[in-house]
Amino acid sequence: MTSITADEARLIALWSQGFVEPFDGATPGSVRRWGVARRSQLVHSMLRHLGAVQLDTISVLARSHELVAYARFGAIGRQSVEDAYWNSGGSGTHGAVSPGLAALTPPPGSFEYWSHAACILPVESWPLFAFRRRYYERRGIRWHDVPKKAVKDVLVRLSEGPLATSDIGGAKKGGEWWDWSESKIAIEWLLDIGTVVVAQRIGWRRIYDLAERVVPADLVSMDLDDDECVLALIADGARTVGIGTAGDIADVHRVKNADVKKHAQDAGLEPVQVEGWRDAAWATPDALAWIGGGPRATVRTTMLSPFDSLVWHRPRTERIFGMTHRLEAYTPAHKRVHGYFAMPVLHQGRLVARVDPKREGASLIAKRVTFEDASIGRDGAVRPAAIAGTAAALREAAAWVGAERIVVAETVPSGVASALARQLHSHG
Repeated sequence: MTSITADEARLIALWSQGFVEPFDGATPGSVRRWGVARRSQLVHSMLRHLGAVQLDTISVLARSHELVAYARFGAIGRQSVEDAYWNSGGSGTHGAVSPGLAALTPPPGSFEYWSHAACILPVESWPLFAFRRRYYERRGIRWHDVPKKAVKDVLVRLSEGPLATSDIGGAKKGGEWWDWSESKIAIEWLLDIGTVVVAQRIGWRRIYDLAERVVPADLVSMDLDDDECVLALIADGARTVGIGTAGDIADVHRVKNADVKKHAQDAGLEPVQVEGWRDAAWATPDALAWIGGGPRATVRTTMLSPFDSLVWHRPRTERIFGMTHRLEAYTPAHKRVHGYFAMPVLHQGRLVARVDPKREGASLIAKRVTFEDASIGRDGAVRPAAIAGTAAALREAAAWVGAERIVVAETVPSGVASALARQLHSHG
């Protein structure tokens, strides 16, 4: 069995997630000189590389799906990101189109579905989720009872062309967020079982269409059984983590840990022993070849969305980076430790800090900057390199959102505030 050091496992994790430069032949410096179309192609390449990008409604500096691209490429621009995910449209011929919606004509590059969570996925993975679609259909219910008449009505409307939720009566009855209207329940149920697909958004509005009209016919016709789907998702999950336990690999597309253990060999994975890891682990041959080649890795310095796939699986993040990572957006304010949307700071291959940011006018406010154990030297002080890296990440974040000033409201420990301010000031 191959033995891997903890540092090698950490480098493989970063390499597999696209943080070792250059990614797909691109560096943030070169990307700045590219046009929107070429940048969009790069982001789509990133999506295919990662296998899935999580979606979330929270928007602080930007929505999470944008931050995933920005973390790897710098200030790449919102239009490039949106074009890569949604503006490629769909194939086939449509009937009448709802007011304000353009007919979708180019082949789609991606679609939305339940993977790690609600995710944007490369369209070629459509057949791999057939097992999940079949499961929902057999179960006959998701979060709500399915209103059969509303389902029929929505299908009639969709036969005439793509729809936004507002076209079928809106999403809510008027109560709590989860108190959906019957039409919303119906169209989400059709999405769950694969009759309907979302391959485009306008603004943040989902555009629903019939899968048979949008997903390429060769993908629709692929008939994978449940075991074939799960095996393919295990292989894809392993590719995107590079090295991991059964739980690490299973978490990517939310398959079962037991299935990873059962199918690891069939998925082409190699058992490895990782320094400090208690559980059994596997690696892809590509990851082992890369680390075995003695790479000289240059790792991005950047701020990460809390929903970035590098830090998706909390036990893995703690095991590899020593960071206990929790999203506190839904925690009462007085109970938060690190802040509403604390973003981990990646520097020199380690998570050295986390920043709770806020955009206010022309300023980027760092409400709290907390330096992690990985940034503390033997003398108990925060290492200068960690301070410099955090300042660089803040400057890049300001560039993402066009902020002219960076204001740091609080640091933990408090004594590092002046050093951080000097780093920010020395670079303008």
